[in-house]
Amino acid sequence: MLRQPATARGAFEALDRLAINTIRTLAMDAVEKAQSGHPGTPMALAPVGYTLWSQFLRIDPDVPDWPNRDRFVLSVGHASMLLYALIHLAGIKEVDAEGRATGLPAVSLDDIKNFRQMGSRTPGHPEYRVTTGVETTTGPLGQGCGNSVGMAVAERWLAQHFNRDGFTLFDHDVYVLCGDGDMMEGVSGEAASLAGHLKLSNLCWIYDSNRISIEGHTDLAFTEDVGKRFESYGWNVLHVDDANDTEAFARAIESFKATDDRPTFVVVHSIIGWGSPKADSEKAHGEPLGADAIVATKKAYGWPEDKTFYVPDGVAKHFNEAIASRGRRLREEWEATFAGYRETYPGMAAELDAMRKGALPPGWESGLPSFDPDPKGVASRDSAGKVLNALAGNVPWLVGGSADLSPSTKTDLKNFGSFQADNPGGRTMHFGVREHAMGAIANGMALSYLKPFTATFLVFADYMRAPVRLAAIMELPVTFVFTHDSIGVGEDGPTHQPIEHLATLRAMPGLDTIRPGDANEAAEAWKLAVRQTRRPSALILSRQALPTLDRSRYAAAAGVARGAYILASADDPELILIGTGSELSLVVGAYEKLAAEGVRARVVSMPSWSRFEEQDDAYKQLVLTPGIEARLAVEQGGAIGWDRYVGARGRTITMSTFGASAPLAKLQEKFGFTVDHVVEAARSMILQEA
Repeated sequence: MLRQPATARGAFEALDRLAINTIRTLAMDAVEKAQSGHPGTPMALAPVGYTLWSQFLRIDPDVPDWPNRDRFVLSVGHASMLLYALIHLAGIKEVDAEGRATGLPAVSLDDIKNFRQMGSRTPGHPEYRVTTGVETTTGPLGQGCGNSVGMAVAERWLAQHFNRDGFTLFDHDVYVLCGDGDMMEGVSGEAASLAGHLKLSNLCWIYDSNRISIEGHTDLAFTEDVGKRFESYGWNVLHVDDANDTEAFARAIESFKATDDRPTFVVVHSIIGWGSPKADSEKAHGEPLGADAIVATKKAYGWPEDKTFYVPDGVAKHFNEAIASRGRRLREEWEATFAGYRETYPGMAAELDAMRKGALPPGWESGLPSFDPDPKGVASRDSAGKVLNALAGNVPWLVGGSADLSPSTKTDLKNFGSFQADNPGGRTMHFGVREHAMGAIANGMALSYLKPFTATFLVFADYMRAPVRLAAIMELPVTFVFTHDSIGVGEDGPTHQPIEHLATLRAMPGLDTIRPGDANEAAEAWKLAVRQTRRPSALILSRQALPTLDRSRYAAAAGVARGAYILASADDPELILIGTGSELSLVVGAYEKLAAEGVRARVVSMPSWSRFEEQDDAYKQLVLTPGIEARLAVEQGGAIGWDRYVGARGRTITMSTFGASAPLAKLQEKFGFTVDHVVEAARSMILQEA
């Protein structure tokens, strides 16, 4: 017979063993029916998942979204059937998009049978908002690790901000299941390094060391001592020699819960596809086991060989009762505590209510700066930084920072302290030079009620593209600030001058990319970003000074909300000039010069393509009148996408090559970003139309 989980905490009865094998067989059967998926890791980690959930995890299946629940993150997202089986057997109830309990199971047996099918609640990788009980969308390896650090940071911040003597509102833990692939990805190392520095003792990563990857044994490419690496990060490192040794695993979790000065890393050695003829091989990783192997595996488990999706009598009830009896008591105690807290600290209780709803506090717009006309102007990074600090004074849960660039990105929050191990209420995060982890951590913070922002140079957006994309998929209101947005970087040269980056961000569904053209547009951009409840924002800001337009002569900057607006226009215009960011002042200058020559032009400021696309056709045609075919767009980035707005007869002044190391004025002259060049191009278009 195969060795079964041991029978202390972690000591199991026959019904527990049945539950563990139920998880395994559900995973096998679901992958087989779908003819797609990853059965091996759920089979290996079933004892670990069952032990953690049944004996330690503080959740209430009936109210799965109560604020002080423990968070469970499946960073090894391809093992999704492990999570779906746990959610199903635990009896977690569904919560709809409005936060209302439906009374339905979050994952039914039919949902498991529809694993990886269109419209099911059991997609191939776990998806936040699709399946209740899924705390974050995972799949790209390492992202869940980064998210978990953000969740742990948020718990520390929430505890410091809200807890009072006699009223503990936040003291939950964050657990992560991760694998060899997660550990190979750089983002997990970045996140772990910061977590160790911050001494996040509420964080526990459980590392499934099964030593198998898609290509074969991990010895092909991955031979380091991962535990030693985590010791160097300052983690409490523990080892469990056999994933089936549930008592040893339970002791490791008890050690985590007793550790108060560092995060914990539990190395669990497992056999992928445990019990299968394909065990301990890549054949058990990312493909169905096959009918014959499933029969042999069920026989090894002592399982009915002719039954699929079989849940023995009493298993679900036993698992649910183990979790619910603990979770219900803790949740009811929390609700009683919060009721007393509301009476004693009504203002703080109202803050938490707002955070849970994604709302903003009353008066959040009060005192925000507006900017007087100034031909010399100010860099949009500077004006945006002033707005950010004003917002921070009004929105206490606005928390964030940069990848070691706050003096350059102007995102340091003044007078609010730095978030550190000894100051968990600080609101300026120092992420270090870790752009990838920064984005993933911010997503985790957003998943835990905070309103986070990050900042780096636009050229480094590629280092954090995966978490930006996941923020868009999850509809998280994270604000990603990207400064130094063009060849305006100047002498630093082409390595630091973004060209294609704007196009790639604009191409991302669900991301609101805004490139403001002056200080007042930057203020409007920040207001739009902070209002978001279901959408991330990317604010694209300049290094160089931008003239602050005279809004008594030009349209109000509130037009940013519609993505594009008519900034100025002659009667019956024959030409449309379109500008964004630092080039808006160029087209304004060209407009004035052309007007003096008798050319009838219109200036359109177009800071956000995504917002403009959301407007109705009548507004779009008002701004970009179909009968005006002479259109010129000016932007210090690639031309991709501009044809949609300039049309077949329009032109662009954009970048078709990388930049160069030189002073800004020389670069503008070389690449054609001058008022005279814009005027010349406009004239030629008008002659062409004549």
